[in-house]
Amino acid sequence: MKFIAALQAVVTAVPFDGEPSDAELDAIESEMPLILAEVDLLDAQIMTLDRPANVLDERRIRRARNRVMAERRDLTNRTSDVMPGGAA
Repeated sequence: MKFIAALQAVVTAVPFDGEPSDAELDAIESEMPLILAEVDLLDAQIMTLDRPANVLDERRIRRARNRVMAERRDLTNRTSDVMPGGAA
């Protein structure tokens, strides 16, 4: 009878230290304005969960949505400029 076992060297060839790489940190940094805009939108939506939205709440949500869309547009334009063959 033969035993089938994974080779330890193959399974753990590249040790994972749990820290993000420099490229991952750069990607997070470039997406940070979009992340913050989405957090603001979520905060505006959370404020209206337990009560009806008034005019100020609706305006706050609309502005937060517009900011998210603008940040998505800007991020898309930045990444399409960097990537070769992107539609500019």
